[in-house]
Amino acid sequence: MISVRAKMICSKMTFCALALITAVFGDQAHAESNLDASYTISFARIRVGEITASVVFGPTEYAMSASGRAGGLMKALMDGEGSFTARGPITDDHPVPTNFTSKIVSNGQTSDVTMVVDEGSVKELAATPLSSSGRVPVTEANRQGIIDPLTAMLFWAVAPGAFSQETCRRTLPIFDGHQRYDLKLAFKRMDKVTAEKGYAGPVVVCSLRYEPIVGHISSNALVKYLSEGREMEVALAPVAGRRVLAPFRLSVVSVLANLVIEASRFEATLPP
Repeated sequence: MISVRAKMICSKMTFCALALITAVFGDQAHAESNLDASYTISFARIRVGEITASVVFGPTEYAMSASGRAGGLMKALMDGEGSFTARGPITDDHPVPTNFTSKIVSNGQTSDVTMVVDEGSVKELAATPLSSSGRVPVTEANRQGIIDPLTAMLFWAVAPGAFSQETCRRTLPIFDGHQRYDLKLAFKRMDKVTAEKGYAGPVVVCSLRYEPIVGHISSNALVKYLSEGREMEVALAPVAGRRVLAPFRLSVVSVLANLVIEASRFEATLPP
C-alpha cells in the first residue's frame, strides 16, 4: 500500500517528468511569439490524463506556464494534478532560467516549490517539506550546475527546422526543488509525426534514461518504474520559424502496458 505522502512524492516526480513534454519554446529575433500545446497521457492505450502549455518567448526574455493531471489506471504511479512556471532572460540566444515554481496536489495534500536560480545555482528555495524517511538527502553541491525541468526541454538547432544527431547527445542535470536527477539522451532514429492540430512532419527521436541522484526514495513505485531499465524515448519536433526543437511525444515501454504522452496540438502563433 502506497501512503498518501509517498503518492504525493510519486506524483511530484511524475508531473516534473511530464513537464518534459510541456516545455515547448519558440524564438523570434525581434518580436514576441506564442506557442500552445496540448498532450494526451495514455496508459495501455487508455487515456488517463492531459497536459496543456502556454509559452511566450520575447526578444530578451521568456515565460511559460504548464499544467497537467493524471490518474485512473495509473493511480499507483501518479494521481493528482500539477502546475508549473518558468521564466528568465535570453542570453546568447538561449533561455537562462531565473525563476521556477511548481504546485502538486495529490490525495488532498499540496506540495509547493518556489526557486530562484542564478547562473545554474539555486540561490533561494522555498519548498513544502517532505518526509525524510528513506529519502536520499540533498546537499548544497546538488543545487549547483542545474536546470529546472521546464527550461531543460529547449533543444537548439543550427537553423530553423534543422535536424542533427547532436541534438540528442546530452545529459540534462535537473533539480525540481526537492529532487536532483539526470536525464541522459542519445540519438536513436528519425521519424514522422502528425498532430491533430498544428505540426506534421519529421522528428528526431532520442533514447532517454532517467538516473535519480538525490532527493528520491528508492522504493517509490515511480522511481522503480522509470529506472528499472525500461525503454524510454522522446521525439523532438521543430517549432515553426525558430531555431528550436521541442518534445512532441514521450513513451515508456513496459511488459504490462506502455505509457505514451503525445501532442494532439502543437501550434505556434507567429506575429503578423
